[in-house]
Amino acid sequence: MKLVTSFAVCLLGAGSLFSSSALVEKAVASGLKAIPADKTELMKLIDDKNDPITKEKVALGLKLYFDPRISKSGLISCNTCHNLGLGGADGIPAAIGHGWTANPHHLNSPTVYNSVFFKAQFWDGRSPHLADQAQGPVQAGPEMAAPPSMVEQRINSIPEYVNEFQVAYGKDVKVDFEKITATIATFEKTLVTPSKFDDYLNGNEKALNKEEKDGLNTFIDKGCASCHTGIALGGTMQPFELAAKYKFGSVGDFKGNEQGMVKTPTLRNITETAPYFHNGQIWSLDEAVKEMGSVQLGITISDAEAASIVTFLKTLKGVKPAVLYPQLPESTIDTSKPEFN
Repeated sequence: MKLVTSFAVCLLGAGSLFSSSALVEKAVASGLKAIPADKTELMKLIDDKNDPITKEKVALGLKLYFDPRISKSGLISCNTCHNLGLGGADGIPAAIGHGWTANPHHLNSPTVYNSVFFKAQFWDGRSPHLADQAQGPVQAGPEMAAPPSMVEQRINSIPEYVNEFQVAYGKDVKVDFEKITATIATFEKTLVTPSKFDDYLNGNEKALNKEEKDGLNTFIDKGCASCHTGIALGGTMQPFELAAKYKFGSVGDFKGNEQGMVKTPTLRNITETAPYFHNGQIWSLDEAVKEMGSVQLGITISDAEAASIVTFLKTLKGVKPAVLYPQLPESTIDTSKPEFN
């Protein structure tokens, strides 16, 4: 399968883990981490010994990710809102789902790329990992609106899918809703995008030019790394509006979880995932940087400083795994029909 091969190839060549660079040391001390260059080390971070990643599961998960039949209408797939050709997002302020319904809380679709590194899933952090997260949008009325029984019926009515599950998990596998969504999550775990920023942290001093290094230094000095940290440069729950009110806070009714915490979005591939913030109200990355300075840090970030930070953020655009659009197994006369109500 080309996907698995490409996934492995794109992780190579980042150099050693050691660097004497003072800026690298400063970045690491600030909590920034590189995607490991070594595939074995990466697998330690993304794999689950209780449900190990295999090429068969990844290939099956890829098909299910692109299959709109797991939605009630038969029109919406995971890729609809998390488009792998659009940075893993959909490029619109609020997600559109079943019946052309906009997200009732006016929530923006976060990228699926590198989501395996997130400590929490969804803007309110209600899911701890991808396998749990994958169950939510499929069932949600404003999204895919498909009850688990409907998803199970459709997949089990297609002999080719049943056979692929047996190949991936064994002859006695029960193809239920949890297994279907967990298989999608297994595919999503492979959507890791190493960038030249990782090359730099992994020891290649020449991976970033002077302007990009200056931007990284500004990013750290201004305090951006206090929330955008770790491998994902985000993905953890943080208090929002620490210093000031978000100027578009009235768009939608989202206020975070019960403690007012909001999942910090990843900065990886950030140039590809506008519009920004939980309600998708800011389209300019420079403006988003300045707004975060005000809202979270209580500081004014100048135009020059914002431009410098954006220069660094561009280094986070990573190499995407090669994904071929799959030929999906055909439905049968027993496959339940699409429903639009």
